[in-house]
Amino acid sequence: MAKANEASAMEIDDTKSNNSDQISPKFSINVLQLLKSAQMQHGLRHGDYTRYRRYCTARLRRLYKSLKFTHGRGKYSRKAITESTVTEVRYLHMVLYTAERAWSHAMEKRQLPDGPNAHQRIYLIGRLRKAVKWATLFSNLCAIKGDSRTSLEAEAYASYMKGNLLFEKDQNWDTALKNFKNARAVYEELGKYGDLENQVLCRERVEELEPSIRYCLHKIGASNVQTSELLQIGEMEGPALDLFKAKLEAVMAEARSQQAASLTEFHWLGHRFPISNAKTRVAILKAQELEKDLHGPAADSLPSEKKLVIFDKIFTAYHEARSCIRSDLVSAGNAENVKDDLNGLDKAVSAVLGQRTIERNQLLVSIAKSKLTRRRDDKNEKITKPEELVRLYDLLLQNTADLADLVSSGRDRKPEEVAFAEECELKSLAFQAERCFYLAKSYSLAGKRAEAYALYTRTRHLVENALQKFKSWNSDQQQVIVNELTALHKESRSNICIEHANGIMELEKAPEKLSKNISTMSLDGAGKKVEKYLLEKLDVYESAVGDSNKGVPRIEAFPPAFQSIPRNPIVLDLAYNCIEFPSLENRMKKDRKGFISRLWR
Repeated sequence: MAKANEASAMEIDDTKSNNSDQISPKFSINVLQLLKSAQMQHGLRHGDYTRYRRYCTARLRRLYKSLKFTHGRGKYSRKAITESTVTEVRYLHMVLYTAERAWSHAMEKRQLPDGPNAHQRIYLIGRLRKAVKWATLFSNLCAIKGDSRTSLEAEAYASYMKGNLLFEKDQNWDTALKNFKNARAVYEELGKYGDLENQVLCRERVEELEPSIRYCLHKIGASNVQTSELLQIGEMEGPALDLFKAKLEAVMAEARSQQAASLTEFHWLGHRFPISNAKTRVAILKAQELEKDLHGPAADSLPSEKKLVIFDKIFTAYHEARSCIRSDLVSAGNAENVKDDLNGLDKAVSAVLGQRTIERNQLLVSIAKSKLTRRRDDKNEKITKPEELVRLYDLLLQNTADLADLVSSGRDRKPEEVAFAEECELKSLAFQAERCFYLAKSYSLAGKRAEAYALYTRTRHLVENALQKFKSWNSDQQQVIVNELTALHKESRSNICIEHANGIMELEKAPEKLSKNISTMSLDGAGKKVEKYLLEKLDVYESAVGDSNKGVPRIEAFPPAFQSIPRNPIVLDLAYNCIEFPSLENRMKKDRKGFISRLWR
């Protein structure tokens, strides 16, 4: 009996040990870090959702093949992923990338040029619903098969996807807010632990979720967020903000379409051009709103990079307006009055576009000037050379010439157009002086004192001529340009003196420098590699001792190399062995021998 009890006890212990061995280990996935790395490496750094969707598809195909989890051959037979199916971490990856593929497909439809139409929006919402389904499955599986951190991240990911779906459907803002807040709370908590990279990623995701939360509060009415604040939030970057930006852009487009109803005319230099096309009105209104940001009271506090982005948006809006105008011209037919109005409107929009191009190039000039004398910092920032400023001023001269030609083209010109053309000519004089000054600076840095002296003198004459003409010009920008030209006149005058002094000093040191350079000349260069010897460049007018960057000049290679010389030809009788001579046996003398002579041999 005792032996039986001991045997039963041993069996119980064995079954307990077998059960403990059969407990599967918990899988660990750093969800946010995995997704962020995949998104940044495969398209989302530049907002390319198509490329990211293709990557997710290829990744899923590799996972299916490696796990041998294919859905039949020929006929599709769906295999469900359950708790018992997940035997390794790649099954969880498969569910996660399926959710990412559906989400990226929805975002791809959201970023269509004209926005999704009704049918495409239904498809978009369907893909988001599919992403929510797979994200929820991923969260449930991680709660069973994953460790505590993985389960928490999966729950935050599922809450984020649910919030995106409700955000796009414009429904249940309370539920969307709750999901976004749940995701934010999880990432805030995870940001306190782990390595530094993980903490940074969690904080970035919290910042990306904040605009969506504030927008939900705005829609509920529980926040006093103004539209301008929402626009500032929309300027943030990140894949999690793309849906918020699309929603904000749709709201702003709807507001512009309502305001565009009151915009019936476009005023330009005393002209009034009617605007009949609604798309043209919306595009012009969008450009004018962006121009207020550049010329408003807060324009001075804007950084230069942000101003350049605003200029790009303005150019896009005006180009869209011009394309609408030209399409109206094609469909106008033989209506001369309508054609005249559309041609005038196209001319006015083109002139405004030219003005903004000049302003953008002037901003680039100011950025280049600030970097001209700056030394390299820790970020290895590129230093501006004077040649780049010369190129920018060439662009400004071309822009002012094109704008003046555009305004001057016409029969009945108003006084405002004449004044504007004169203003363009005056600005071109100032740009010519600035261009000549930086051209002289480039010659000065190259060590060409005579050319730099002549160009600085030419700059001073151009500035004096421009200042005389600017005195008769009455404008708000007159004093600013006059101050710039006055400072340029003083700087060019001081540079003239500097170049003159440097030229005299170099002239005094020229004989000493020449003798020193000649003393360093050698016959062959002592085995050093030389591009070309002096005796090989006798037909090229180039100083051999004036430029220290070329190294020590070499006269000729010594000892001289072997040269081929002519000699007497060597005659080889190669044909002798190939000649077949005739037989001479019949002409040779033969000895006659008898019988007796044969015996005595």
